[in-house]
Amino acid sequence: MKKSLLAAGAIACTTLLTPLPALPASSAALAKEIDSLSRQLDELKKQMQELQKQQAAKDERVATVEQKTQETAQKVQTVEKKEKAAEKKASAIEISGDYRFRFDSLSGSAPAYYNFGNVLAAMQAGNAPAITPAQNYKNNSLLTNRFGLNLKAKATEDISVKARLLMYKGWGEETYTPSNFFADRFYSFDGNVGHLPTDNTLRVDQAYATWSAIGGQPVWFSIGRRPSTGGIPTNLRQNIAKDSSDTAGVPGLLIDYAFDGATIGVAPDIAMLPGAYAKFCYGKGFDSGFTSSSNQLKDVNFFGINLVPYATDNLRVELQWDRANNIFAFPETTSATLFGYPFNNANLGNIDQFMIGASGKFDNIGPGTLNLFLSGGISKTHPNSNYLSITGVGNVAGLMDAAPGFGGSVRSVTGNAIYLGGRYDVASIGTKFGLEYNHGSKNWISFAPASDDMWTAKQGVHGDVYEAYLIHEITSAPISKFGKAQVRLGYQYYNFKQTGSNNWVGSPVSIGSLNNPMNAQMLTPLKDARDVYLTFDVAF
Repeated sequence: MKKSLLAAGAIACTTLLTPLPALPASSAALAKEIDSLSRQLDELKKQMQELQKQQAAKDERVATVEQKTQETAQKVQTVEKKEKAAEKKASAIEISGDYRFRFDSLSGSAPAYYNFGNVLAAMQAGNAPAITPAQNYKNNSLLTNRFGLNLKAKATEDISVKARLLMYKGWGEETYTPSNFFADRFYSFDGNVGHLPTDNTLRVDQAYATWSAIGGQPVWFSIGRRPSTGGIPTNLRQNIAKDSSDTAGVPGLLIDYAFDGATIGVAPDIAMLPGAYAKFCYGKGFDSGFTSSSNQLKDVNFFGINLVPYATDNLRVELQWDRANNIFAFPETTSATLFGYPFNNANLGNIDQFMIGASGKFDNIGPGTLNLFLSGGISKTHPNSNYLSITGVGNVAGLMDAAPGFGGSVRSVTGNAIYLGGRYDVASIGTKFGLEYNHGSKNWISFAPASDDMWTAKQGVHGDVYEAYLIHEITSAPISKFGKAQVRLGYQYYNFKQTGSNNWVGSPVSIGSLNNPMNAQMLTPLKDARDVYLTFDVAF
């Protein structure tokens, strides 16, 4: 507006300052000239008034636009606040899941052996026991479905809850058909429920709360149904990424067991030891219920200390000690029937485990990345004077030992195991190749009934297991945050050296010494086994 008025003033001044013509001689001419100038001034006044009106209208329009702009900005801010609140609320609850189809072609062979139940029946009848002849076993097409649903909820700034629901069943079956080969697959119990094909029930596999940064310090506490399955390095062949919070205290060589328990940990910030943390773990493996004159069982408790002194993307070092205290002969029962005979359960003693492991990643090895791992473990038993007792027969077996009446004695034994392997990832084509090998000695004990193996948990085998696999990730663009799909083809070969894999009840016997009735077996022993498997996995 100021510029318009200045322009109008300039015009007026220009007009007024224009040199006047010479005054005419007559007064009439002078009057005429004055009248002309007056008309010019009136015209300039009208122009200035018109300009003032136009400027006022313009200023009013600008003010209106500014007001509307301000109102729009306020609305945008309100919408942004609502969006941020909704985003924060949405991020507090996270839902994901996975589906897996699996095909297994299983085959195995058992040597001639004496069955414990048949030997007992023959002895009571006064007859010589008959040996069970060597046999071959196979299942050409075992088909299974597994479905998992994951929930993560942020309750407060420092407290979160995670849960996993799991369904796992065989095609054409709604009841679990146990195998008669290995103790960890003999029937479903608390340590493997949801991890063996059973039925289409969606079970709670994990449900735990974690309190982080307690008192503003790098200390956390977690309690509930633990994430104690599929730990490092067993996750590598399943192509599942694991962060330290999910795998702390769960080294795959020692533990693959669905636990209820608690843990407390600390992760100090040490420049020379990136990612370092230490953790004390507790789990309950069996609640004995009310004790009485007919039930003298004690609760089975697990304790452990997990130490990770170094953990980066390219190198992780892990150490663990744990103890199974008052380990049971049979889980989740005080008494039942075995081979048609009543038996009484018992606490057999304690078991210690020790492990050291390292895993690493080497980038840009040819066209891909090389992942390697190596774990070594030791187990040691501390038996008490209790034995698994069968009514009418007497004591039968103790902790990694036969009862005295069957040639055994109370003794502590030590076992050892090694687990190593690698995977080569070619990211450009989404393909990964893996090889694994593990060996367990005669008296080796692992707690791995939830392992992702069909025959038996290979971590607890008394002998050797070889495995090769190929993973191909489907390269379709993901829609969900966790979207991924893959196909996995693998082969496992088990070479058993002694009986009793994944079983701490009774003394392991060499596969070549089963033609003696004193070495009778409760479960059908295998000397070798094979599994060709194919999976189709989808995560969402």
